Amino acid sequence: MLQSLGWKRPTAIVAGLFGITTILSGGMALFGGVAAKAAVGDAVPLVLWFNFLAGFGYVVGAAALFTLAPWARLVAWLIGISTLLVFAIFIVIAMSGAPFEWRTVGAMVLRSGFWLSIAIALSNGGKKMEPAT
Repeated sequence: MLQSLGWKRPTAIVAGLFGITTILSGGMALFGGVAAKAAVGDAVPLVLWFNFLAGFGYVVGAAALFTLAPWARLVAWLIGISTLLVFAIFIVIAMSGAPFEWRTVGAMVLRSGFWLSIAIALSNGGKKMEPAT
């Protein structure tokens, strides 16, 4: 599916919804009441802030992808790589014994995988990827 040109706009819609959802949930966790903050559990503040702010980048990336802007690939790479970097920092924090939520691991894998997949597909220029020999 990613090899055809028809994947970009549907993926952009998913990315935009993902961004809006990320902004809303992150905003509730950061700025909501006591109950909203309690529902977050042992969130790592750096990751929480990063994901909230990245949600705005998701919306920008979604708009770039939807309009087939040439800079969509750059945005996807920036989001994907920065998410991986924050994920690495999160792992170091978690391994140091700081409390954390296991759901953050899954969320970071999903977020980085989603954007890196888009970046790779855009970098591939729509050509079918050949297996390594």
